[in-house]
Amino acid sequence: MQIPAPGRPAKRCEDARLLTGRGLFLDDRTPPGAAHAVFVRSPHAHARILSIDASAARAVPGAIGILTGADYAADGLGRLGCGETAVRPDGAPMTVPPRPALPADRVRHVGEAVAMAVAETEAAARDAAELVRIDYRPLDAVTATARARAPDAPLVWADCPANEAFVARAGDPEAFARAQAAAAHLVRQRLTIQRVAANSMEPRGALGICDAGRFTLHAGVHSPHLLRDILAHEVFRLPPARFRVVAGDIGGSFGMRGATYPELVLVLWAARRLGRPVKWVATRSEGLIGDDHGRDAVSDAALALDAAGRILGLRVELTANLGAYLAVKGPRSPLNAMSLLSGVYRIPAFDLETVGVHTHTNPTSPYRGAGGPEASCILERLIDKAAEAVGIDRVALRRRNLIAESEMPYDTGLGWVYDSGAFERSMNIAGRRADLGGYETRRAGSHRAGRLRGLGICNAIEQTARSGGEEAAIDLGAGGDVTVRVGTAPQGQGHETVFRQIVAAALGPDIGEIRVVTGDTDATPSGGGTFNSRSLVCGGSAAALAAENLVEAGRDIAADILEAAPADIAFAAGRYVVAGTDRWVSLAEVAAKTGDGLAGQARYTPDSATFPNGTHVCEVEIDPETGEAAILRYVAVDDVGTVVNPLLLDGQI
Repeated sequence: MQIPAPGRPAKRCEDARLLTGRGLFLDDRTPPGAAHAVFVRSPHAHARILSIDASAARAVPGAIGILTGADYAADGLGRLGCGETAVRPDGAPMTVPPRPALPADRVRHVGEAVAMAVAETEAAARDAAELVRIDYRPLDAVTATARARAPDAPLVWADCPANEAFVARAGDPEAFARAQAAAAHLVRQRLTIQRVAANSMEPRGALGICDAGRFTLHAGVHSPHLLRDILAHEVFRLPPARFRVVAGDIGGSFGMRGATYPELVLVLWAARRLGRPVKWVATRSEGLIGDDHGRDAVSDAALALDAAGRILGLRVELTANLGAYLAVKGPRSPLNAMSLLSGVYRIPAFDLETVGVHTHTNPTSPYRGAGGPEASCILERLIDKAAEAVGIDRVALRRRNLIAESEMPYDTGLGWVYDSGAFERSMNIAGRRADLGGYETRRAGSHRAGRLRGLGICNAIEQTARSGGEEAAIDLGAGGDVTVRVGTAPQGQGHETVFRQIVAAALGPDIGEIRVVTGDTDATPSGGGTFNSRSLVCGGSAAALAAENLVEAGRDIAADILEAAPADIAFAAGRYVVAGTDRWVSLAEVAAKTGDGLAGQARYTPDSATFPNGTHVCEVEIDPETGEAAILRYVAVDDVGTVVNPLLLDGQI
């Protein structure tokens, strides 16, 4: 079996399975006797639940049960919490609002699940759900981020004054005040970053099984082990060993599946109550109102510069919409955004404040970059405005303020230390490939043709693999086949391919088939999950260390076979070799000699974050008569660090 070494392109090994219909997604799993669930969702952003009448629904042929918030409360189940910490404006710890999987008395956003209809078929469950009669009393609601803190805004939670869930600050206000006083230019802006929904190729779904007191949840999730522990400790209050979470194949996420959703709890609860598996799959429109959303922030910012265009200081006040409830990682994006507002520039003074607010909207979760895109948008737009105000070309202004390679490692002043970065090199390469020097000529040509042409440039930096570890285990069977078990749960990134490359390189060319198992809490003792571009840094490193430990586990056996001291045994290219001789034995032969094979396990926790960065340039032409827009050229130059598979890298970019 020939698997390209790390650093060389390898076609995705999972594609043959996925492209020929042999993938195993949530909706491919329907065990015998499974019942089907449909949720009744609130049409109101804010309302009291006065009564629920399910008598007609229970009479539907095939209906098994109608479950409500009163049933949930009666069974004594716990609430969904938040895994992040922050402080309120008064300095007290952030309050996490109570969030049962089904509310009993009040709804706080459109799409919140209020009742659960379970039936023999999905059609019968849908018929039953439509007959559930709920009497609501609509209440005043606030949905706009900018209005959440207004004195007359309705409160989402009575114990959360001004709807302010938390406040975080960074920098030195006095230092910025001095920078502002010394500045020749002060550029201001208000920027609204809209709320977004993921709309993944595969809608969310969940299958709950309760067999002999042990729960199994099949659902496309980022962090199976984290979810297992939340279900065990916070909701059902049972030992984690009583729970198994299996992610399976996942049809896209980009952050949306990182939340702990009520439906994940409810299918397990219903399975235990009804004594049979319970399955739910969202419709496309249901996903839009039921999934966690992303982004949604309003910022007021000011950039101080001297007469030569050098940045003296940055002030940003960011109001981030957290929704009605705190998602398990809800505060993470706005907090990340604040920590990345330094960008790739030398900024001597900061005055930053981030306020997380509640509104009567879906909770927001980290989406694709988790605050990094928000920070880039705020800062890069300010720099464009500053270039116009100062009268300097926007590329020249950026170059004048870039952190130099010679300044690495560089402390941003916001909690991060960049270990490396060639920011000017990236920008220069992007400029050449985008032919910035010929832009004005191209724009004049568009103008003569009655069209508008514009060009955007952005320097961006992200923070990845910031914390938490990953565990991997590798088994080499006596027959030579290898099983790699990692706690991550891929959603299309190509983990199976890169893990195979890493393990094959470590164990040598003569091993048999490599099988990669991910996203199953029974397969790996622990795992962080797939998010924040961390899987290769953490999971790949753990796999490499596990392979080293497996090789080490076979060293004494190889020494016995070769009649040498273990200290004299070296390992390379799949062989144990007696140093200074031509005597060797293969890893596969050593594994066969044991009868049971060899195993290695390791955990890797990074001691610092990594900072992928780059420059993007986009050139667009617009027909002012029709509004039709065309992207004429797009250049992306990305510094990603060590490349394990160039083919996968190109695909992701």
